[in-house]
Amino acid sequence: MYFLSGWPKRLLCPPGSPAEAPFHIQSDPQRAFFAVLAPARLSIWYSRPSVLIVTYKEPAKSSTQFGSYQQTEWRPDSTMIAVSTANGYILFFHISSSRGDKYLYEPVYPKGSPQMKGMPHFKEEQCAPALNLEMRKILDLQAPIMSLQSVLEDLLVATSDGFLHLIHWEGMTNGRKAINLCTVPFSVDLQSSRVGSFLGFTDVHIRDMEYCATLDGFAVVFNDGKVGFITPVSSRFTAEQLHGVWPQDVVDGTCVAVNNKYRLMAFGCASGSVQVYTIDNTSGAMLLSHKLELTAKQYPDIWNKTGAVKLIRWSPDNSVVIVTWEYGGLSLWSVFGAQLICTLGGDFAYRSDGTKKDPLKINSMSWGAEGYHLWVISGFTSQPTDIEADIRSIGKQPSILLFQFIKSVLTVNPCMSNQEQVLLQGEDRLYLNCGEASQAQNPKGSSHSQPKPSREKSPFTDGGFESQGLSTLLGHRHWHVVQISSTYLESNWPIRFSAIDKLGQNIAVVGKFGFAHYSLLTKKWKLFGNITQEQNMIVTGGLAWWNDFMVLACYNINDHQEELRVYLRTSNLDNAFAHVTKTQAETLLLSVFRDMVIVFRADCSICLYSIERKSDGSHTTAGIQVLQEVSMSRYIPHPFLVVSVTLTSVSTENGITLKMPQQARDAESIMLNLAGQLIMMQRDRSGPQIREKDNNPTQRKLLPFCPPVVLAQSVENVWTTCRANKQKRHLLEALWLSCGGAGMKVWLPLFPRDHRKPHSFLSQRIMLPFHINIYPLAVLFEDALVLGAVNDTLLYDSLYTRNSAREHLEVLFPFCVVERTSQIYLHHILRQLLVRNLGEQALLLAQSCAALPYFPHVLELMLHEVLEEEATSREPIPDPLLPTVAKFITEFPLFLQTVVHCARKTEYALWNYLFAAVGNPKDLFEECLMAQDLDTAASYLIILQNMEVPAVSRQHATLLFNTALEQGKWDLCRHMIRFLKAIGSGDSETPPSTPTAQEPSSSGGFEFFRNRSISLSQSAENVPPSKFSLQKTLSMPSGPSGKRWSKDSDCAENMYIDMMLWRHARRLLEDVRLKDLGCFAAQLGFELISWLCKERTRAARVDNFVIALKRLHKDFLWPLPIIPASSINSPFKNGKYRTVGEQLLKSPAANAFLSLEIDTRISNIQRSQSWFSNIGPTHHEVDTASSHEPQMQDAFLSPLSHKGDECSIGSATDLTESSSMVDGDWTMVDENFSTLSLTQSELEHISMELASKGPHKSQVQLRYLLHIFMEAGCLDWCVVIGLILRESSIISQVLTISQSSEVDGEMLQNIKTGLHAVDRWASTDCPGYKPFLNIIKPQLQKLSEITEEQVQPDAFQPVAMGKTIEQTSPRAEESRGSSSHGSIPQIEVGGSSVVSRKEEDTTSGDEEEHFQDGTYDCSVS
Repeated sequence: MYFLSGWPKRLLCPPGSPAEAPFHIQSDPQRAFFAVLAPARLSIWYSRPSVLIVTYKEPAKSSTQFGSYQQTEWRPDSTMIAVSTANGYILFFHISSSRGDKYLYEPVYPKGSPQMKGMPHFKEEQCAPALNLEMRKILDLQAPIMSLQSVLEDLLVATSDGFLHLIHWEGMTNGRKAINLCTVPFSVDLQSSRVGSFLGFTDVHIRDMEYCATLDGFAVVFNDGKVGFITPVSSRFTAEQLHGVWPQDVVDGTCVAVNNKYRLMAFGCASGSVQVYTIDNTSGAMLLSHKLELTAKQYPDIWNKTGAVKLIRWSPDNSVVIVTWEYGGLSLWSVFGAQLICTLGGDFAYRSDGTKKDPLKINSMSWGAEGYHLWVISGFTSQPTDIEADIRSIGKQPSILLFQFIKSVLTVNPCMSNQEQVLLQGEDRLYLNCGEASQAQNPKGSSHSQPKPSREKSPFTDGGFESQGLSTLLGHRHWHVVQISSTYLESNWPIRFSAIDKLGQNIAVVGKFGFAHYSLLTKKWKLFGNITQEQNMIVTGGLAWWNDFMVLACYNINDHQEELRVYLRTSNLDNAFAHVTKTQAETLLLSVFRDMVIVFRADCSICLYSIERKSDGSHTTAGIQVLQEVSMSRYIPHPFLVVSVTLTSVSTENGITLKMPQQARDAESIMLNLAGQLIMMQRDRSGPQIREKDNNPTQRKLLPFCPPVVLAQSVENVWTTCRANKQKRHLLEALWLSCGGAGMKVWLPLFPRDHRKPHSFLSQRIMLPFHINIYPLAVLFEDALVLGAVNDTLLYDSLYTRNSAREHLEVLFPFCVVERTSQIYLHHILRQLLVRNLGEQALLLAQSCAALPYFPHVLELMLHEVLEEEATSREPIPDPLLPTVAKFITEFPLFLQTVVHCARKTEYALWNYLFAAVGNPKDLFEECLMAQDLDTAASYLIILQNMEVPAVSRQHATLLFNTALEQGKWDLCRHMIRFLKAIGSGDSETPPSTPTAQEPSSSGGFEFFRNRSISLSQSAENVPPSKFSLQKTLSMPSGPSGKRWSKDSDCAENMYIDMMLWRHARRLLEDVRLKDLGCFAAQLGFELISWLCKERTRAARVDNFVIALKRLHKDFLWPLPIIPASSINSPFKNGKYRTVGEQLLKSPAANAFLSLEIDTRISNIQRSQSWFSNIGPTHHEVDTASSHEPQMQDAFLSPLSHKGDECSIGSATDLTESSSMVDGDWTMVDENFSTLSLTQSELEHISMELASKGPHKSQVQLRYLLHIFMEAGCLDWCVVIGLILRESSIISQVLTISQSSEVDGEMLQNIKTGLHAVDRWASTDCPGYKPFLNIIKPQLQKLSEITEEQVQPDAFQPVAMGKTIEQTSPRAEESRGSSSHGSIPQIEVGGSSVVSRKEEDTTSGDEEEHFQDGTYDCSVS
């Protein structure tokens, strides 16, 4: 409602002695002037600008006679002030303006400024008036005066001798005798009027009183702490005609303030609480409405140490009350007790270093105009006086503080409650929550632009009724602040009303006269062109937007006429373009519903108008016609009591039961907030329903209204919407009420399921109360959200040194800002429905909202709140709600996540209670596995670990680990390895099993091997950290199995995990899932090579070459080769080419290169040293080779250029990319390479070759796997990969190894039979493989010879080498060189390390692609 803004301002009073410090302030009825009292001074201050105008100083002689000044009261017309003094005198001062056109302060404008010319009321508005103050009359009442109160044309004075004096303002008693309180009868209510007891004792007198016009009586506090209400029984004000009522239970009253609009009396008590009473309409008894008190929960250290309540002040619009206590502090509450601000806690009470501040003590306070300011006179008693500087400091001078407030537009213009925006108005600016309008809509043609179709269009929505998108309303925490036009403000301060249109693009504001409007799209204000027209209208009943029109009720000063006017936003602001309708009485409230305007008038009548757009040519206006008038004078005691009036489509019947369903969305009923009582008047459908088919439908007679029904008490605001949405009928046809301290209420429709006939005994609506933590300012109906605002504070006291600025306001007070907030309310409603056994309705409502992004959070909140309440309850709960809530949540697919998230956020002690209701966590874990929801299953594992014995959690963890391996959820696998290890070693550590932020999400590429630039001989400890900059930060140590785990951990546990990893690897190999195997090894740091060495003859055998080949083609997205159409003339049929291939393969240079390539892969120190001798002869042999061979060798040995990933895969020059014979062959068309002439058929062949290549990434991955298998000695797999890459060099390499090493004869036999099988398959199913098989025929024959001879050469060094290296380097898996794609080996002599890939390849500039659906990330130049 009201929010503090910024720091308070300080107004300096003229310096004087401490005895002349001000102590009391009282505003006049219009809040333009403030009377400030000092012991012997009366000063008048002006509100804007806030300046001192005149001071009356009592001479010393008369001052001793009268005593010091005590209280003041203004005459209703602000022409006189009465001042009471300590010795029982009342002094009457007359205020008159100085003669002539003399002003105290005048603004100075530059010459020719438009402000100077012809502005009516210019002087009165702009200048501080010069006033004279003179004492006219002195009245001696001969007893100390306790209270002064202005009542209509009289002044009521209570004295300490127990009398009430009624005095005329001219200073005469008018011959009326004073009323003795002892003769006024008091009773509990007015019905037992004559048997009322008298006060009975002699020394009773009134301590404080206030007149309540709408109750026609006085709220009084007696000197003994009792409180009461005195009312005249008839119109005459004499002792015989007065009667008092009092509540029995208040005995410590200190002060009182009344709220005229809501008919409330707030009594401050010595205990520090405020008791708010209202009068029962029927019996006249005083009923306790609510209490305002601090709770021990919010203010544990201060709630009962505040002292007695000192002052209570209701705001000018009666929507909030401010309270201060004896020991200091301010608190602000809404009408029905919602606390908005309290300065006894947080940054108000503590400095930034944590020390406690003294609370601000307040002697007197008064609200300024429209409640934008609170004028406060503070007490300085608590401030330390030991420092000399303090006496001269600014704070020691008497001063007035001005607290600045921003308020919700709902306090003054309640018609804004059918909208979804939050709009706050400050003294000179507006705060909106609707984000940037330009983002929400295209500014072009905005006057007629249709909103985005963010919601389903209903037949009843026209362009103006669409809702804004959720993102624009919730967008960000900051407000969109609009500065009000200074030109308009200068002559029309203060702003009284403001309104925003449905789309949140246009705002209108109303000041003292006229109005102005602003477009958020153009960022421009539109003011009246003719100032006289502006100054001639006073808006009385608020204003509202209807599409592009502003509808407002105003008083025409010239014609003395009440009017209803409609202005078009797009035309100039001028009465010529306005549609004017005259009305009989003053309009107090106005609201728009669809195409109807509802108006509440001062004669207690309600009038309905229809409004429609009319355009005659270029001129567009709106037409207004009276539809219906309803007199309410029987039900409304005073028109001022009506807080809001609105039309709604809400009725007690919900559309289904109506005879005519289309009427369900008509203007069904009028909602009237009468002093906090919500009254509903529905249309009377009991009469005959005549359908007038022949008549014009617009002329149909509207149904009369039924007598009013009270729906709810203590209502501050009401929200309804006129939109319709079939999917969310519950939320859109509900009525939302804000009830202050009691929270919110919703009047929810109940629908029978599947349009069955409703039960006659079931109510069709239900009122559900619920509490929320914010003060609601708007309701988003479909999104199930409440929007609000909250005060936040910032401390700046650390910027000042302690002594120099002890009294700076920046030190005494924090800086206040207003934050936007929002809150979900759906879980409260679902819970209330479940409590009332309306589970079916709860289900319907929840299903309609299941698409909301925060719906899982709603279910979790509901489960959590019920669990906390019931599990921590001291007494046993007879009918627990948790089982019902659990059963309700199982209806949704999110059930498993909801339960586990709730459990993880709840303390362990409550778990047993939770799982007793929702089911055994073991069963829930298995359900997760069946539903393939592994992350949720991992969360259940944590719960099982805490609730079950280790064996059970290990069993479930193993299940989950295997499933995660199967599905390739590598992050989860790493967590599971850690988890199993923790269980095994008996650690109590519970690692988080859902992926954490530190680890990148599982990107399945082999980027694990990106940085393989260290030689295997170099131990990982010496590697500079930059080498591993891109390495994944694994949560488990990775490396050779000997070193994978820390030494002290349980060996059996490691063995157990290794067994599972081995089993998975075996399964992958058996299913020929090489791609998954590579990914598995890369992600989990699995030592593939050492494992393959062990499994060479078992799992790592290729049983069926054809199936393996087909599977690889499929997994790596590698196309099967096809023979081109012109295959008859294919160069492969030509023997010359074959001899070229064979010649090159058999040439010593090629052999030397192949062996060198093997050396690169299985490098160690001795080998790398032997390269020095190796490379020389290679060059020599190159030179002596035949003419086309040097070209080939040069291509191999040229260093890689910095081309990065841009190089095309099949470019003829880029032979370093692939050592494929097929790729290489076609460049050698001519023996002597003089020209490169290609025939059409050869070109076709080349393009076919390029087309039969797979993706670049797959090629890199295959080469990497080839390198792994080669090192592990799994030659049969190398052959399969050689086949798919169609590179005969690989087959030759295998052959070379098989000749020179102790290769298992069985393996060679397997390769031979496998290749024969492939040959047969190629002949029948895939002729595209034939050309390549023809190329490698010589190798096949050689292989046959070897297998027949069963030659046993020297020991196979590479494999042995691989094993020894495994044990020496803890990071071998990372430091093994990846396949050198023909790049020249770099040789570092000092470190004797071999870099097999260029550093440039592994720069961090390579973009990482995330692993999704079998795409891998591995970047190679």
